[in-house]
Amino acid sequence: MGTEIARETAPGASTPAERKREQRGWYFYDWACSVYSTSVLTVFLGPYLTSVAKTAADPGGFVHPLGIPVRAGSFFAYSVSLSVIVSIFVMPLAGAAADRTGRKKPLLALCAYTGAAATAGMFFLDGDRYLLGGLLLVVANSSLAVSMVLYNSYLPQIAPPEERDAVSSRGWAFGYASGALVLLANLVLYTAHDTFGVSESTAVRICLASAGLWWGAFTVVPLRRLRDRRTEPAPGGTASGPRQLLATVKDMRRHPLTLSFLLAYLVYNDGVQTVISQASIYGSEELGLGQSTLIVAVLLVQLLAVAGALAMGRLARAYGAKRTILGSLVAWTVTIGAGYFLPAGAPAWFFALAAGIGLVLGGTQALSRSLFSHLVPTGKEAEYFSAYEMSDRGMSWVGPLVFGLAYQLTGSYRDAIVSLVAFFVIGFVLLARVPVHRAVRDAGNSVPARI
Repeated sequence: MGTEIARETAPGASTPAERKREQRGWYFYDWACSVYSTSVLTVFLGPYLTSVAKTAADPGGFVHPLGIPVRAGSFFAYSVSLSVIVSIFVMPLAGAAADRTGRKKPLLALCAYTGAAATAGMFFLDGDRYLLGGLLLVVANSSLAVSMVLYNSYLPQIAPPEERDAVSSRGWAFGYASGALVLLANLVLYTAHDTFGVSESTAVRICLASAGLWWGAFTVVPLRRLRDRRTEPAPGGTASGPRQLLATVKDMRRHPLTLSFLLAYLVYNDGVQTVISQASIYGSEELGLGQSTLIVAVLLVQLLAVAGALAMGRLARAYGAKRTILGSLVAWTVTIGAGYFLPAGAPAWFFALAAGIGLVLGGTQALSRSLFSHLVPTGKEAEYFSAYEMSDRGMSWVGPLVFGLAYQLTGSYRDAIVSLVAFFVIGFVLLARVPVHRAVRDAGNSVPARI
């Protein structure tokens, strides 16, 4: 076992059986919360909240939250942006507090059940209650982001270095499997709502609320199995959100190779997140595909991401996480480049694109998380993962901007989608230049046999 694990768990280091029990409990938080990302954010909430805002709009198509005129069609996007801003303030505070006190589990419970309750409350989004919808979205989104900081920070504590790639990959696989299962059930209810005796609007609200109930119910498992570990408190008190973020970045400057990895991750993950968010627009606007085709493609991505995460976890055991991630970035480049040539009105080819994305999506994310966990100094897990999570959720705006500018300048979504290849190429170059063995040693951790 690595020396950093021994320091984190001593005294009372866990036995292999206890460690496996914690790992299985840890997987279940991905199983619990991923349904929110899939069913709520990706599929149902955007169109539904927009329709609610349009119901409340004035004759000019504007709603007026806090007296500010906002186009009803932009309300969902602005609400998501506001949730990101809230997250950026709260994540560093939560990370630093968790590391300082060693009490991650109560904070995880608070964030998880706040987010689950807000999501379940979306059942009441009928009529013209767009403000309630925006508020619940901000609360749920920011709660999820903070909870993921705490969840990810457990990885170095529950898995020795040689197990982290596999453990992280299984966590992502659990999440994608859960998302696919619940989305499939939601789609049955949504498409056959008349058979179930409910309106389309009620079916959507049931789908939204069910994600919150699922999130809350399965969060019980990690809360029962994970345990807190006391660490040496970091010097200094709790600062405000921006000051704590600056303090975290300043501390990370003592580990420049960790920052180098984080920069590479920020670039290629921006490409990943933009592909996820813009692929449906490419499918509908450029390829002329219907909503049902796009939803099937989302399900295909979810299902194949399970297999992809597990397969890339095995590849990492043989070739190391860095090489496997680099290989996945080559695959992303080829897949997105091929997407440029897809014929319009041909669902089969779009499904092939979705399959290619699914196969590399889960593994890229899982192995990036496990590789970063090796670069985190002991006792700084939650604080550093707050910076990682902001790279994941809070900083992924350049990709959509490039996508939008490419379309604005060319009028072609094909040119817009192929412009994203640059993120994977630049990310590949930046990651290839990071000497990960030295980065692990500089963070004060033992170097696994393969990384």
